Amino acid sequence: MVRYILQQIKINGHKYFGGWFAKNVVEETIDLDGLAEHMSNHNSPYSKGVIKGLLTDMISCIKELLLEGKNVKVDDLAIFSLGIKNKVMALKEEDFTVSKNISGVKLKARATGDLMSKNLNLEATLKRASLLAPGTSPDPGTSPNPSQGGEQGGGQPSGSQTGGGQPSQGGNTAGDDNDPIDEPNGD
Repeated sequence: MVRYILQQIKINGHKYFGGWFAKNVVEETIDLDGLAEHMSNHNSPYSKGVIKGLLTDMISCIKELLLEGKNVKVDDLAIFSLGIKNKVMALKEEDFTVSKNISGVKLKARATGDLMSKNLNLEATLKRASLLAPGTSPDPGTSPNPSQGGEQGGGQPSGSQTGGGQPSQGGNTAGDDNDPIDEPNGD
């Protein structure tokens, strides 16, 4: 279940100033050990160690291929590629230098197959999270408080009012993660 909180944009001059948007709550980050253990618990004949070894080798090989100028597609996950982080624009081609105009490279990942937004929207269940003290997580066994919204299946906007009389967000207003503060940057 994807839990979210509502946040108000309080940046003066922002085109959505005063508006409310949903922001997902990340309850935990799973590292490679955790992923390997999770995978081994899914009726796998392979141990956590074998799976972790394969994943570690996969990551190393993806990095190697990216640094050779290739993209790597892992079906139903992402297409991994590198992008260039530019510092400043050169006004003439002959004035361009790597040290002056490029600050580095960045990893890019575009979702494919089952992880594409259109597919996730069909499977996601959304639930408004209560505001919690840091380090605590919501109790999944409790029923939602009507003043805090409820569950919304399929990732589709309900058009109903959620907590505090604020309209629920429906649709992508800016950026890929539905967060209007993060404007698209054209990457």
